[in-house]
Amino acid sequence: MIKRIIEVSSEAAHLAVRDGQLLLKREGEVIRQVPVEDVGILICDHPGITYTHGALNALLANNAAVVICGPNHLPTGLLLPLEANTLQGERFRHQSEAALPVKKRLWQGLVKAKVSNQAWALAQVGENAEPVREMARRVRSGDGGNHEAQAARRYWPKLMGKAFRRSREGAAPNNLLNYGYMVLRAAVARSLCGAGLHPSFGVAHRNRYNAYPLADDVMEPFRPLVDLAARRLYLDGVEVLDREAKAELLGVLSTEVVLDGDRGPLMVGLHRTAASLYRVFAGEEKCLTLPAL
Repeated sequence: MIKRIIEVSSEAAHLAVRDGQLLLKREGEVIRQVPVEDVGILICDHPGITYTHGALNALLANNAAVVICGPNHLPTGLLLPLEANTLQGERFRHQSEAALPVKKRLWQGLVKAKVSNQAWALAQVGENAEPVREMARRVRSGDGGNHEAQAARRYWPKLMGKAFRRSREGAAPNNLLNYGYMVLRAAVARSLCGAGLHPSFGVAHRNRYNAYPLADDVMEPFRPLVDLAARRLYLDGVEVLDREAKAELLGVLSTEVVLDGDRGPLMVGLHRTAASLYRVFAGEEKCLTLPAL
C-alpha cells in the first residue's frame, strides 16, 4: 500500500497521537486524524505547529519521514528513523566498506538513468530528445566525461526555455522545482532508511555540509518527473507555491513506474530500488535496479 503524504501549512496546529492515530488539533479540538502506520511523509510548513514527543516517536517507529520547513517553505530539517531495519548494523558495514569501483559503477547507472529520463521528458513535450539520449549512451564508470553536466546544458533550455536559469534562489519556476525536489528527497531518504542504509554515506555526492548525500545520489534519475510537473504549472501561469501547486508536486510520488515488469507508484518503486542498492553494496548484485518511467 502506498503511504500517505501529509502537509500541514495553512494554519497552526498541534500534532499528537492516541490509539495509533495521528491527531491534528486546533484549539483543543481534533480536526483530522489518520492512522500513524499510513503516514509516509509528514511535511510541517507553519511556524505555529507544535508536537508531542509521542507523535514524533510514533511516526519514526512506523518508518515515516518528518520534514520541517522554514519561512521560505524549504526544508530546514528532516527526521528519519534510526532503526528502520533489524539488520541495520550489518548493512551499514557493507555500505561503508563498498569499494570505489562499486561506487563508480553505481554512479554510472544513476547518471545514465537520469540523462535517459531527461531525454524521455523532452520527448513528452515534443522536443528533439536524441542528442540527450545519445549522451546517456556514452556515460562510463564514474561519469568521468561529466555527461551529466553536458546533458543539463542541453536539457534545461529545451524544457523550460532559453531564458531559464536553474538556481535554488532564482525566480519561478525554481520555487516549484525546489519544493518538488524536497518531497522527492524525503521519499528517497525514507526508502533508504527502510532498507537499512545510512543516507549520509553517499556514492558521488560528498559535500561535507550535506547530511543526506546518498538520497541526493539516488533521487537523480527521478528529477525529470518533478521537472515536468513544475513545467506544467508554470505554463499554466502558476508562479506562487500555493496549496494547489503543492498538491500537483506531491502527486509526483504517485506517478506510475515499471519495475521488473510490475507497474506501481514511484513511492513503492523507491523501496525496491533501495533494497537493490543494498544488494549491490553487499556484492549480491552488480547493477542497481531502477524503475522505468
